[in-house]
Amino acid sequence: MTHFDTAQFYADGRANELLHESLADVREGIVIATKAGAKPVPGAAIPLAAAQKPAELRAAVEDNLRTLGTDRIDVVNLRRMDFAPGLLAAGDQIVAFEDQLAEMAALRGEGKILAVGLSHITVEQLRTALPLGIACVQNIYNLVHREDEPLLNLCAANGVAWVPYFPLGGGYGTLPKVVDAQAVQDVAARLGVTPSQVGLAWQLAHSPNTLIISGTSSVGHLIENVAAGHVQLDREALATLDAASVPKG
Repeated sequence: MTHFDTAQFYADGRANELLHESLADVREGIVIATKAGAKPVPGAAIPLAAAQKPAELRAAVEDNLRTLGTDRIDVVNLRRMDFAPGLLAAGDQIVAFEDQLAEMAALRGEGKILAVGLSHITVEQLRTALPLGIACVQNIYNLVHREDEPLLNLCAANGVAWVPYFPLGGGYGTLPKVVDAQAVQDVAARLGVTPSQVGLAWQLAHSPNTLIISGTSSVGHLIENVAAGHVQLDREALATLDAASVPKG
């Protein structure tokens, strides 16, 4: 594994600190991607708040640099908050996309970040940002939540990496889970692998520009997720999964 997705607002910096401790001696060859657009609010019911202003994006990058213990971040994803699910920007946190892009470009020009990514965006926003040079897009997408297929296709056509978050569903406590789909369970049983591995393997097979960020909090699930990269889906499996519908219930 060489691609690590993190953010200062994950557990109020703890995720970054763990990465710093783990990767301090192996920084070369490692790609660290982080986010800007939110800030931690420890102790709150939702421990995050919008931080969309250009100055706040810069502050987020500086915080990430500090807790990661590095002088540059490979990719910083600008996290927009224009539509549900997730936090929505309100009041003075409703900021022009173009102003945010200008700040991200400035940070890249200063060498604090090496590439700009986008998260939770629309097709139109990606088209607006493409002239800037976009490395990747992170949106909710998985086997049973494919609304952003047009965005995935636009990324593929422009050499932009597709980094789906909630790749197995279940996010926000409301999204359907990939492992609950009967088609996924049937393919997993036939191939002798787990439903989670099938869900991740389908993403990798579906589009060649896909990078998986299947977050986990246990070593067992980490091992299971990594092994998904070796799962080979045959034509029958792909046809079954491509035709899968959202699980009931």
